Amino acid sequence: MTRSLALLALTLSALIFGFFYAWTCSTMWGLDAADPRVAIAAMQAMNASVRNAVFAPAFFGTAPALLLVALLARENRPAALLFAAAGVVYGLLGMGLTLMVNVPMNQALAVTPIPDDLAAAQAIWTEYSGRWQVWNQTRTFTSGVAFLLAALGHARLGAA
Repeated sequence: MTRSLALLALTLSALIFGFFYAWTCSTMWGLDAADPRVAIAAMQAMNASVRNAVFAPAFFGTAPALLLVALLARENRPAALLFAAAGVVYGLLGMGLTLMVNVPMNQALAVTPIPDDLAAAQAIWTEYSGRWQVWNQTRTFTSGVAFLLAALGHARLGAA
């Protein structure tokens, strides 16, 4: 059972890392290249649609799954420590940053009227996108670290 849950936790870690990574290397760059009025409208739509049953397990389930594996694998101390570290890293710096920084920014953008004036829209988008991307890159990197820790923990379980 521990190995199956470890594989699930590793998969969830990979999914959330990939989700944040896609925003880093394609979505935001594409929106930055678009008309800022379109970028704002698209970001508002994407932020409204991401809260769904497909996204929720990876976003909300990763940290608990990693920490549960750490608890179940406690007899294999190296594996347990790696899974625990992965759970803490993702919980604080992946999910935590999202809830404390990106979500409030998204909520503020959601109620921002899209101006007809191109320069005004550009000012809104530039301020939002730059700051949002810094925090997204941080959660992408730390989610990648969590995934690597989980992968190492999974390998340690297999070696036991």
